Amino acid sequence: MKRWMLFIPFIIFFLLGVLLWRGLYLDPKDIPSALIDKPFPEFELPILLSDENKTKADILGQPLLINVWGTWCVSCKVEHPFLVDLSQQGIAIMGINYKDDNDAARRWLKDLGDPYIFSVDDEDGTLSMDLGVTGAPETFFVDAKGIVRYRHQGPITASNWDKIKPHYDALNEEQ
Repeated sequence: MKRWMLFIPFIIFFLLGVLLWRGLYLDPKDIPSALIDKPFPEFELPILLSDENKTKADILGQPLLINVWGTWCVSCKVEHPFLVDLSQQGIAIMGINYKDDNDAARRWLKDLGDPYIFSVDDEDGTLSMDLGVTGAPETFFVDAKGIVRYRHQGPITASNWDKIKPHYDALNEEQ
């Protein structure tokens, strides 16, 4: 037996150690979206505040944030005031009310402010499943052509907006 073959278990152990060490510094919440640079899924859903239905055609023509939210979501309540601020700054935001009680959602928007150009009622979660949503809140950055450019998991707040904003700015530069 060749002497160098005695080092093979040590080399394998070292490589596994490097992989595990690297894994310690990865964010387990950072799951890449399969929809990045792909078209936003087709949908036709009612909006919360009227009987009108909206489709994918209604989101084309302007860059926007598409926010998945629910009244049952504690992080959504943390995020909501900042979304109201963003909408007052002229940032278009569409809401996807995910598996929620519609009356509670309407009260939420009335009491806390409505940052959305419209919010669709995704009662059975089909659009959210098509988006690969892993939890709420989750926000997709979609360009004017309806292409998903970025996904943010977790609340958007004033403290993380500076890191996220370049993705929104890029949507405006593409126009």
